[in-house]
Amino acid sequence: MTQYTYNVPNISCGHCVASITGALNEINGVRQVSGDPLAKTITVDAQPPATGDQILSKLTEIGYPADA
Repeated sequence: MTQYTYNVPNISCGHCVASITGALNEINGVRQVSGDPLAKTITVDAQPPATGDQILSKLTEIGYPADA
């Protein structure tokens, strides 16, 4: 399992984290998503076939572009 941590400047509240969690859980291989609105970070535990590129693409697609 791989852990990815991203800076997501658009996160401002728990609702943002919930939206991101729901979207990222749709990716096959994502096991856990957690977020910290104060630190503006999202942490994703994933295994293949999920990739970091897929996670970044999904974040951009839902309006939360991330800095890897």
